[in-house]
Formats: sequence, C-alpha cells, structure tokens
Amino acid sequence: MTSGTSVWTAIGLTVAGCYAVKLLGLSVPAGLLERPVVKRLAALVPIALLAALTALQTFGTDQLKLVLDARSAGLAAAAVALLLRAPFLVVVGAAVAVTAVLRAITGT
Repeated sequence: MTSGTSVWTAIGLTVAGCYAVKLLGLSVPAGLLERPVVKRLAALVPIALLAALTALQTFGTDQLKLVLDARSAGLAAAAVALLLRAPFLVVVGAAVAVTAVLRAITGT
C-alpha cells in the first residue's frame, strides 16, 4: 500500500504545483505582459520548446548519447518535404514512410 500512497502524494503535489503556477500567471501585472520584450519571448518560447522536444526525441537515447537512426532519416524527409512546400499531411506521411522503410530494412 506504500506505493499507492506515494502515487497519490505525487499526484497531490503535481496538482498543487499546477495550481500555484496558474495563480502566479494570473497575478502578474498586465503592464508587465504588454512590454515588447515579454511579447517577443512569449512568441518564441513555444517554438524553442517544440524544437528541443523534436531534437530530443529524434537524436536522444536513454544512455545520454546522440544517435543517427531511422528517426533521423524521417526528420530529414520531413524537412525536405517542408522545403518543397508540401502540405502538412504529406510532410508527416513522408517522415512516417521513410522511418518505417528504414526500420524494416535495418530490423530496428
């Protein structure tokens, strides 16, 4: 039963933390949010986070080293499709197809 208690403790702490962050965001003065620097940063943070997530999921492993495998080829295929101004579904389809074919060939 100890593991169940620790899970509920973690859930409670997560809930409290999320509520505190939301409360902190609501208590920021509106004048601070209207500054041009804050607006630029708010526009760029999601892009940076998405790029970091993509890089980590594409090149990362659980041993903290970079790997070039089928995921990297899929990302490259998506980049080429984007450069050719393909529609979003074609970009995703190209990435999936290249990754699947390479995984089928290499057996990973």
